[in-house]
Amino acid sequence: MARLISLQSPADIPEEYRMTPIGQLIEYHNLNHPYDSYDKARLLVGMCMDNRKHLHMPDNFAFIIRSGGANLRYSEFKVSYAIAVGQISHIVLIGHDQCGMVNLVARKKEFIEGLVETAGWDKTFAEEHFMHFAPMFEIGNETDFILSEAKRLRRRYPKITIAPLFYLVKDNQLYLIDEA
Repeated sequence: MARLISLQSPADIPEEYRMTPIGQLIEYHNLNHPYDSYDKARLLVGMCMDNRKHLHMPDNFAFIIRSGGANLRYSEFKVSYAIAVGQISHIVLIGHDQCGMVNLVARKKEFIEGLVETAGWDKTFAEEHFMHFAPMFEIGNETDFILSEAKRLRRRYPKITIAPLFYLVKDNQLYLIDEA
């Protein structure tokens, strides 16, 4: 967590994000800035599907793509749509601590048993499903993954501003991930 930069005042927001939708999201979520009204989205948020995370922001402010680990590799058409049709020029990727997409192998048994017991799957089919998809969705370290995903998307969309953020579950605050 040493790589996280606290964002507790407007002065903490890096200059490159101030007066942008990225800075506005930080102000809405962390600083309780009063909500403005929006008739169209200004930002794309890529964040984990984890149910413990909730962002404080106005209606219509952002497109949101939720996927395990904030992994947008398999949502790239949706990203492109938000940029091309929604005219989005700012993206935040938000990882979080205690992410279930880290060390998926440790949850293999629980995953398989859950599909068998809850969904009625055959055990062999559930095992094959896990072995096929777990390598695609394993993210490793949360902060490292968010940084690598930000770099990948910056190469793919060079005119788009992309900020790597981190959500701490214990305090429900957003932090900037230090890229240095």
